[in-house]
Amino acid sequence: MRFKGSTIFVTGGAGFIGSAVVRHLLGDTGVRVVNVDKLTYAANLDSLPGADGNPNYAFEKQCICEAPGLRALFEKYQPDAVMNLAAESHVDRSIDGPGEFIRTNIVGTFTLLQETLRHWRALSPEKRASFRLLHISTDEVFGSLGDEGLFTETTAYAPNSPYSASKASSDHLVRAWRETYELPTMVTNCSNNYGPYHFPEKLIPHMIIKGLAGEPLPVYGDGKNIRDWLYVEDHAKALTMVLERGTIGETYNVGGRNERTNLHVVETICDLLDEFAPKAGGPHRRLISFVADRPGHDRRYAIDASKLERELGWRADETFESGIGKTVRWYIEQKPWWQAILARGYTPKRVGLEDSRTQRTDELVK
Repeated sequence: MRFKGSTIFVTGGAGFIGSAVVRHLLGDTGVRVVNVDKLTYAANLDSLPGADGNPNYAFEKQCICEAPGLRALFEKYQPDAVMNLAAESHVDRSIDGPGEFIRTNIVGTFTLLQETLRHWRALSPEKRASFRLLHISTDEVFGSLGDEGLFTETTAYAPNSPYSASKASSDHLVRAWRETYELPTMVTNCSNNYGPYHFPEKLIPHMIIKGLAGEPLPVYGDGKNIRDWLYVEDHAKALTMVLERGTIGETYNVGGRNERTNLHVVETICDLLDEFAPKAGGPHRRLISFVADRPGHDRRYAIDASKLERELGWRADETFESGIGKTVRWYIEQKPWWQAILARGYTPKRVGLEDSRTQRTDELVK
């Protein structure tokens, strides 16, 4: 069985993509998973049903910015690999409050690299040879595409938001620790993920939940911004494949080959809600409204995943149509999961419109 007898740290394992990775590892491999998560507002241990009773699972509440705590975990568990998914990831929130993104995504990655390096150097030669650190990043580091072309592993970085800039910086740190200290690292850059257990602030769950409530569905700008959509379980499988068979020092793009405009995504959700949860008031498309665009909103992302497909044999199982159908059904059938988030005080309100000239300087340094 894959990874049998190994121990893997999954940082951010209570988040959206991280929890999908943990579920995949526990369900389809023989690895011991240590979920290292700070439990921020977007983390949710309810996204890991059955994990607590699994003898191959352990949870440790720990911020990756805090070196002593990380060091203690490395000493306690002696991991054979690290998958770094701990990150602040909401673009709109990064506009209003970039400081937390700088701390977690840059300082946190630096701290994790330092403690991983300390651990790796203390391993036996055999253990050092098999150890890996996989850093999971985003296609947003590449900036905005024109009408044609795809992001490849050699595309120049051109981040346009505080979030993407912080992730670009973390990618560069990982590369530098490989080049300077020979730490065996790899990087993946993925397109927009969607699927079960997605926190309600993101586009797809936000629209599903508001649609179920019969509330207006706000679409930024003209709705023609394009994203490449990747079903989160396909992403989780790709990441474990890279960890297992990827080449040290390499970067792999992970995309679903599912380019859709934001408006098309919302309209598709409306049509599925009409089918699965019809409203007496009429079709859900009537709820769509257009609102002020996000500052610095990238126009188009599209990933070329051919390197991953060619070298490691990965293929996405879900098309956008099959994946979005599964996702809408999941949110309808699993209302207790997201209703509990709303009950804890999360309010799905618009953020990310703050004028950058009024941004408090202490937000960046406190």
